[in-house]
Amino acid sequence: MGRPHILALDQGTTSSRALVFDRRGRVRGAAQQEFPQHFPRAGWVEHDPEDLWTSTRRTALAAVAEANLAGADLAAIGLTNQRETTLLWDRRTGRPLAPAIVWQDRRTAARCAELRRRGLEPEFRRRTGLVLDPYFSGTKLAWLLDHVPGARRRAARGELAFGTVDTWLLWRLTGGRVHATDVSNASRTLLLNLATGQWDDELLRLLRIPRAVLPAVRASSGVFGQVESIPALRGVPIAGVAGDQQAALFGQGCFRPGLAKNTYGTGCFLLLHTGRRPVRSRHQLLTTIAWRLGPDGPLEYALEGSVFAGGAVVQWLRDGLGLIEQSADVEALAARVPDAGGVRFVPAFTGLGAPHWDPAARGLVVGLTRGTTAGHLARAALDSIAFQTADLLDAMQADAGLRLRELRVDGGATVNNALMQFQSDLLRVPAVRPRITETTALGAAFLAGLAVGFWRDQAEIARLWRTDRVFRPRANRAAMQALRRDWHRAVERAKGWAP
Repeated sequence: MGRPHILALDQGTTSSRALVFDRRGRVRGAAQQEFPQHFPRAGWVEHDPEDLWTSTRRTALAAVAEANLAGADLAAIGLTNQRETTLLWDRRTGRPLAPAIVWQDRRTAARCAELRRRGLEPEFRRRTGLVLDPYFSGTKLAWLLDHVPGARRRAARGELAFGTVDTWLLWRLTGGRVHATDVSNASRTLLLNLATGQWDDELLRLLRIPRAVLPAVRASSGVFGQVESIPALRGVPIAGVAGDQQAALFGQGCFRPGLAKNTYGTGCFLLLHTGRRPVRSRHQLLTTIAWRLGPDGPLEYALEGSVFAGGAVVQWLRDGLGLIEQSADVEALAARVPDAGGVRFVPAFTGLGAPHWDPAARGLVVGLTRGTTAGHLARAALDSIAFQTADLLDAMQADAGLRLRELRVDGGATVNNALMQFQSDLLRVPAVRPRITETTALGAAFLAGLAVGFWRDQAEIARLWRTDRVFRPRANRAAMQALRRDWHRAVERAKGWAP
């Protein structure tokens, strides 16, 4: 093939990234750009939609330039994105009608509570695999239709377009020619039927959302359209789209039921591949679509647990408390002490995710003494990431009826060896870090490459996955169990704090 590279666009919560991969899955060019976060009210989190687009465009061009390539050297583009973040724009002008409502935003908590009071949560769970929580896109879209003047009427007339971030970027990349999403992103909206992989009319009725505003739902691997709006990349096919966590699952080579990965980013997201049948959770986990390969391929599913504050804990130590200058400094600060000294930190800044789903929980630090130092607080912050992940894995194994043999890990925090070792000690299974830790972007590249024949099949892709380091359990089991009991006591004290 004359075009030996794939460009992956990874649009995240705090930055946009672009990476160029060769046929062996190696990074040949990369670029990243942070963009502002907006917090107009307590519990509200917004992005400027133009920031999402301009940062994506700039990093795409910068990564291709760093690789010393041109558009003609790209076989395809893969796109992956922060999920659940919700946008609404004018189809004719392409202008957003409001700021993007970010997945962390809690403004629709009251609407979710109202739907629960009406006894509708079981129906939403049955049809979507999700809980009624402000995290997801459906109530965000309903809020925009209710609060932007004239929006509901215009949406019903087909004048407006809704999308998660993938849909917004597809629209901009193709010059407004493509209004589509993939099944993995659509499954996070509270509007998609898990069984059919299509929009559900009953859910649309319950949330009063007109079908005319919705994008087409497509497979995760397949040609969506071509780049029209970036002259240097014009004509390159966009051939793979997936939400960031599903893309990471694919990038980690978790193609078989029973394989799981955890991504340590702003939040932490643990996904277990369950195959071609959706596993219904009894422990407050989410059932989600992992991907569909090609328009005729079967839907494949995963169980997911979400930790709202993972790397965000370290960012708070840096930006909120000023204990460290850079996020990377947290490992050295935590290493000053042998353990957390009895301190437990529950980082429920915006509530607790799975398996608790308590939007009223708030952050809590307990166990402070006069001997507590900044090192103890840093250690407790890192420990909290591992504790939350362990809670998710326990619930996941109970739901799926299996014992995990290993956990594949990726994301920025996996460079912290002490955290990875503590994680393995808590889980009592190996934590396996791959050589290529850019698994979210890599998964998007794999999905795009499969669609255009850049890689033959999943077997070829699986051979590209290589281990960097395996962290095996070595701490005393009883000691780890005691630590977890203390952690659970602290979690109970954090619940229900906010009105």
